[in-house]
Amino acid sequence: MNARPPLPPFTRETAAQKVQGAEDAWNTRDPEKVALAYSEDSVWRNRDTFVTGRAEIVALLARKWSRELDYALRKELWAFDGDRIAVRFQYECHDADGQWWRSYGNELWEFDENGLMSRREASIDDVRIEEGERRIFGARPEDERGASFPLR
Repeated sequence: MNARPPLPPFTRETAAQKVQGAEDAWNTRDPEKVALAYSEDSVWRNRDTFVTGRAEIVALLARKWSRELDYALRKELWAFDGDRIAVRFQYECHDADGQWWRSYGNELWEFDENGLMSRREASIDDVRIEEGERRIFGARPEDERGASFPLR
């Protein structure tokens, strides 16, 4: 199995690298690419959905991004310890009817010795927004990496 650095145990710097790498991958909206960061037997809770393994992760992400159009995400390191990282995130997207949404969430991540995520638990709430309220436009520019984002 190939290692996916940075590897646990995490430092503040390596945990932040892992978070930025995840943000970058998710902003590609490529389910196959994103799934490579997870172990073959990774278990997820995503809202009210439970999946196990890369094939189910790919299917969940493909469904997600077929509904969540023009998806753009920001993640922020919240805490870390050993092989675990806690993240807060926000993303924006619109549905097929043109309604924009901002989704707020928290994730708990656990990694195996190869740096692959073996467990992901995500709690997410959605808020309707007007297009003029948007503040996340595509991938994060280099000069904004590591910057915090507002609560509301």
